[in-house]
Amino acid sequence: MVRQKTQIRKIENLAARQVTFSKRRRGLFKKAQELSTLCDIDMALIVFSATGKLFHYPSSSMNQVLERHRLQSENVGELQQPSREMQIECRKSAMLSKELAEKALELRQMKGQDLQGLDIKGLDKLEAILDSGLVEVVKTKGERMLKEISTLKKKEAQLLEENAHLKQQLAMMDTSIGQMGIHDQCCDHHSLELTISSLSSRVPPQNYHISSSDTCLKLG
Repeated sequence: MVRQKTQIRKIENLAARQVTFSKRRRGLFKKAQELSTLCDIDMALIVFSATGKLFHYPSSSMNQVLERHRLQSENVGELQQPSREMQIECRKSAMLSKELAEKALELRQMKGQDLQGLDIKGLDKLEAILDSGLVEVVKTKGERMLKEISTLKKKEAQLLEENAHLKQQLAMMDTSIGQMGIHDQCCDHHSLELTISSLSSRVPPQNYHISSSDTCLKLG
């Protein structure tokens, strides 16, 4: 005969229920012992009967197994739940993201984009911000231009000073060259006179009647 499968449901008969509990409890504890021995694991079984009676099976020490279970539960809870510091950082990150989105929207609105969500009051506020910013831009631009003009004027004065100094040096060089030319002419005239005197001392007395024009021609 084929053994019929027992339906898993509550046994209504109290005596039969107690007998089934006793048999299956012993079988469960036996299976737990075999599993602990074969696989070298720590395990503990705790069973309360319908009358509230406690039955348990520890593979080593019930207190040690329960302590390990408590620590493991705490560690799992810490991993599942973010720490306080992490929660604070998450809130800060969310606030910064929101602020960044708001600033990006304001920037687009200043460029004339995404204006559909603004009412008259918002548009007036945006116009006031743009006017104030324009005033500051014009003011800063004027200051920069004045600063650049002042710098260019200083450079112009420096170049004019250098140009005047170069002109003065050039004039001094021209004067020195002119003085050197006069000195050279004087030296040439003095050398010519010495040459004529030397030649005159070598000419015989009978030739003294030669005119100065002839002497000049001969020298020439």
